[in-house]
Amino acid sequence: MNINPSNKTPRVITAAEAARLVKSGDWLDYGSTLVQPDLFDHALAARKTELRNIKIRSCISVRPRAILEADPEGDHFFWFSWHFGGYDRAKHDAKIGHYIPVNLGEIPDYYRRFNDPIDVAILKARPADANGRFNLGGSQLWHRTVVERARIVIVEINDNLPHVFGDQNSIHRGEIDYIIEGNDLTNAELPNAPPSAVDQAVGRLIAAEIENGSCLQIGIGGMPNAVCSLLLNSDARDLGIHTEMLTDGIIDLYKSGRVTGANKKIDTDKSVFTFCLGSKILYETIDRNPDFHCAPVEYTNTPHNVMRNDRVVAINNTTQMDLQGQAASESDGHRHISGTGGQLQFVRAAYASENGKAFICLASTYERRGTRKSRIVLNLTPGNIVTTPRSDIMYVVTEFGIINLKGKSVAERAKSLISIAHPDYREELERDARTHGLIPRAYI
Repeated sequence: MNINPSNKTPRVITAAEAARLVKSGDWLDYGSTLVQPDLFDHALAARKTELRNIKIRSCISVRPRAILEADPEGDHFFWFSWHFGGYDRAKHDAKIGHYIPVNLGEIPDYYRRFNDPIDVAILKARPADANGRFNLGGSQLWHRTVVERARIVIVEINDNLPHVFGDQNSIHRGEIDYIIEGNDLTNAELPNAPPSAVDQAVGRLIAAEIENGSCLQIGIGGMPNAVCSLLLNSDARDLGIHTEMLTDGIIDLYKSGRVTGANKKIDTDKSVFTFCLGSKILYETIDRNPDFHCAPVEYTNTPHNVMRNDRVVAINNTTQMDLQGQAASESDGHRHISGTGGQLQFVRAAYASENGKAFICLASTYERRGTRKSRIVLNLTPGNIVTTPRSDIMYVVTEFGIINLKGKSVAERAKSLISIAHPDYREELERDARTHGLIPRAYI
């Protein structure tokens, strides 16, 4: 990849001048997480009444976006997200945010293969180094591809971003048209709640399955991070990291000395990720730390690459599973709550890896408006999106046990899933499964 395309010198302009480059009908790209712009965002919001039909692609917003707060009816700005964070979900609920269904690791290819338009790309980065490169911090994802494809590239400088190593984790000044200086906001942090008793019970079951030299992918959420905390007291050693998201749980494992990457077949001795989100301690740990490598999302997520490591262990959440093993991890009926992310790709990669294991975990129940319900159900909630199909599911874990669905018949799947449902719902689930023919009448 050529990231030295020209000797042009980018022009330093104010955020207001940068916002004036936007025209009605333009497609903008705000990037993801820590590199989403702030000064530009506020300046563009100030132009609201002058603009129509501005479409912005984004991912996991970690701060309120000024353009959306200024346009609560969505008359001027249209917000499209590759994956929802809490703020994006709230804007979707307000009917001014929209989801783009994707496997996260395929996004760079969408831009290249289908020529998705980008009129203006605006990304945060660190100040230029001696070689004229602006480091992207701990959020690379598809940002290199956005820079390659955009008609206008604007970089908003923030020297509070961690400097993270990675062969492609920078933008060369020859690729940049304009620079906005002066953003000194600290990095947004993701609160890391202590694991619940259920999280710990699930984490304990998964941690017992992790061997020395395993290569971990840890998804977002309490249960995957509970696995990390329980591994701190295990005998597991020489763990590797090849993950989409770098979490505080992984940092804790690294600081304990259990993460060395010594047995990885690719990127030996390196912890590889495509974006980080967590505490100030996380950002300080990865800053100029050669043990960490921030790579493009097509490198971290595509199964044919991940599977090159042995003993890949993928640990991800779901919110509902039916008795055939379909995992609905991203919606609550027609209400979208997160995204496919890398779940399906890592499930497939872990299974394809030599001695790999893919875990989908969930609490057996949830409570809504004072009513408790089972997360293991006969049929998914109408409108729920299947994130991982039944044919891909390997291990399923609740606080009541762990099962393996690979190679199992529908009847065997139903019986196994009922065995790890909450005891209060097992009789009803079995009765429904037999009534609807999932379990034959004579099957014991």
